[in-house]
Amino acid sequence: MRACRWLFPLTLAACAHGARPEALAPEQLLGRARAQFRAGHYSQALLSFRRVQFELPPNDTSLPEVHYAMAESEFQMGQLVDAAHDFHQVADQYPGSGYAAVSLLRAGDANMRLWRNPELDPTYGQTAMAVYQDLAGRYPDSEAAARAQLHVRQLRDWFADKTYKNGLFYFKRRAYDSGIIYFKDVIANYPESARAPDALLRLADTYRAISYREELQETCAHLRRFYPQARGLDSSCPPDRSAPAIP
Repeated sequence: MRACRWLFPLTLAACAHGARPEALAPEQLLGRARAQFRAGHYSQALLSFRRVQFELPPNDTSLPEVHYAMAESEFQMGQLVDAAHDFHQVADQYPGSGYAAVSLLRAGDANMRLWRNPELDPTYGQTAMAVYQDLAGRYPDSEAAARAQLHVRQLRDWFADKTYKNGLFYFKRRAYDSGIIYFKDVIANYPESARAPDALLRLADTYRAISYREELQETCAHLRRFYPQARGLDSSCPPDRSAPAIP
């Protein structure tokens, strides 16, 4: 009898666990998913939108929104690799929709957040830059493309910082030839970055260390012309450049 008393509740639990989802029309499912998304319940919204995509007909005009919302939910939940992929899929599958340009923007944002630190492997940063460039090429007049330019400038600053630190690594170890390559890379490719004057200063220090007087004079002249307020300028480029001090 004791076993029989336990059987009935277990049977009810099993039935409840295996109960089929409530039957709702696609429009009702979409409305619920939208409400969950707007409320910031992204895990619930993601599940609801995933269900909606299979309930809607293949040519439904709501599908771009559904797929975009799924990717955005993943982004907000920190699933950045999945989000980057799925945002790009929206742009590729629905290039004429109103979600295409902003999806490319968010794909770039996801990759940029995956890099998050210039000292790390720059692969995600390079991917983000490529996505933003793709956005500018495909939707040049879009608001998303304009917003992406702010992120492009940030990425360029990060690339410049990483390149400068690579040069500094070699400079501190007196591997001057390698350091020069990286410092010149910053100056040539990221002249607008905050690291450009730093790279020039270290380049001047390098030329002083290896007694390249002519190159030192040219570098100091460039610094004094374009970066007269650079911190440490008088140390790297003494005012009397006719006889630069050689360590």
